[in-house]
Amino acid sequence: MNKADGLVIESDSEIQLIRRIAQGGMSVVYEALQRGTAGFSKRVAVKMMLTKYTDDQKFLELFVDEAKLVADLVHENIVQTHHLGLTEGSNFYIVMEFVEGISMHEFILHHRLNDIQIPEKLAVHIVSRIARGLSYAHQAVDRSGNPLNIVHRDICPSNIMISNEGITKITDFGVAKAKSNSLNTDKWLTGKVPYMSPEQAACRELNFRSDVYSLGAVLFELLSGRCLRSEDANPREDNFAEIPIPWDLLPKDTGKTLIGLLEKMLNPDPECRNVNTNDLAVALEYYIYKDGYGPTIQTVRDYILETFPNLDFKQPIDEMPASSLISPDAEVDT
Repeated sequence: MNKADGLVIESDSEIQLIRRIAQGGMSVVYEALQRGTAGFSKRVAVKMMLTKYTDDQKFLELFVDEAKLVADLVHENIVQTHHLGLTEGSNFYIVMEFVEGISMHEFILHHRLNDIQIPEKLAVHIVSRIARGLSYAHQAVDRSGNPLNIVHRDICPSNIMISNEGITKITDFGVAKAKSNSLNTDKWLTGKVPYMSPEQAACRELNFRSDVYSLGAVLFELLSGRCLRSEDANPREDNFAEIPIPWDLLPKDTGKTLIGLLEKMLNPDPECRNVNTNDLAVALEYYIYKDGYGPTIQTVRDYILETFPNLDFKQPIDEMPASSLISPDAEVDT
């Protein structure tokens, strides 16, 4: 067998940005079309830094660290990263898997605005898939077998996608903490206030249990339709960890066993939460399957298509209105 040492493959692919699909504090994400040889094309997502941060060395390193961190995380419930590149204007970009579907934020908001309760077992199934993805990330090792010690630190509905095929995926490891990351330390307050663990708010040392708490806050919102705590809560205040959980917002028919699981996930003492994320996933799965058949990916798919009948997941690129097209320069100008 011939060795390929020193072989360089020159890429003739190009990426066409189509439309903006999400924007955060540091970056913006587009749906894009990656074109290759012989008419090859594939929908992808492209994440780019906002222009105002492209000269900030710290944010550049964080952006690059994100791409490197998730490059080898290959799991059904984690959005895949394909490539880290640099534009002619010296702006880094990450090419990622494009998820045709909706964010969990949109999913919850639709039910809230229409006063519809999300079926309990469906909510638990969705969260159990996130737990599976987190368990994989939490146990990930580098190519030498050393633990990466990944903590996502921003598990929230905006960073969870539900595809039109019924698959739930975690995205945005932009503020994730890992052993290899010297910039994203526990002393840097980050994450969304309604989903932040008490130890994260206090800037204490974090491990996987912080993500368990955040996932508990997501499950609470799926069940109740309301956030665990107000966005106005101040994580810098000493009483942040003592803000009472509004258990009375849960539906009256919420299973007692499920409430017990939530109480464990949302325990202010991290040592009283689950022993690992795999243990949590198993507990959630047992709850919905212990009596026999329960919800599956197909169940989620059917529910999404029935609940959001106006979503056109298969709209061809060529039929998109011209107003949705943007230039690579306009998209990052804020």
